[in-house]
Amino acid sequence: MTTEVHELPEPGEIVVATISKIGDHGAYATLDEYNNIQGFLHASEIAHGWVRNISKFVKEGEKKVLLVKKIRKGRQEIDLSLKQVSRDQQKKKLLDVKRFEKGKGIMKNMQEKAKLSDNDIEKLEDEILSKYDSVYDGVVDIARNGIKVFSDLKLAKKTLDLIEDASTKIKLPSVEIRGILELTDNSSNGIENIRNSLQGFEKTNQNSVKVLYVGAPKYRISVTASDFKSAEKTLKPILEDMQKNIEKNKGSFKFTREESRKTGEG
Repeated sequence: MTTEVHELPEPGEIVVATISKIGDHGAYATLDEYNNIQGFLHASEIAHGWVRNISKFVKEGEKKVLLVKKIRKGRQEIDLSLKQVSRDQQKKKLLDVKRFEKGKGIMKNMQEKAKLSDNDIEKLEDEILSKYDSVYDGVVDIARNGIKVFSDLKLAKKTLDLIEDASTKIKLPSVEIRGILELTDNSSNGIENIRNSLQGFEKTNQNSVKVLYVGAPKYRISVTASDFKSAEKTLKPILEDMQKNIEKNKGSFKFTREESRKTGEG
């Protein structure tokens, strides 16, 4: 998502708009990303079925994620739709806007710190956006993988230092999956074997795998990662190895998954 402002959106584009006025046949809305130009949301495009009371679905001052249906360029009239926007499209658009605003905040803070001109900031944004979908995505990449990810961009060391500093203040998006392990090992030093194995997994996956002793024979294991797919990829071989070792010693293995959750911002 860029800071470039177009005069008009494209048909089929998903936009964020603020409801400005409720009328008899629909609602007027100003498009937040297009200098608050006005569009119209007809009652037939608010919800599926007959909309008797428009105010039940949209309210003045409320922000909505809408689809640009049609543009009459001669009169600059924009037809909008709410009912044609899916829940996933709403979530993605709001997340894009959130990232855009965070990126804008980072750039503003850098501009004030380094006393950069608007032109300097614009050039910096263009460099970052040549590689990433948003400024925020670029800064998150630095937070995860270090300033080396910007090595191919034509940026001065002073600028890189500022961006690296900004990246240290970001709380990385993360998720956590966890569950209860019920383990028994029938060998002579079974409990020690179990604890050594679990501690080994913790050491191998520093900061991402944590094991908590709940009370024999239960242990809670939690895996933190940037997304659920990565977390599952870390957890799967741990469970497989644990089960293999336990069964080799004629013990018992049971894993009960607990509710996964997001632990950071997205």
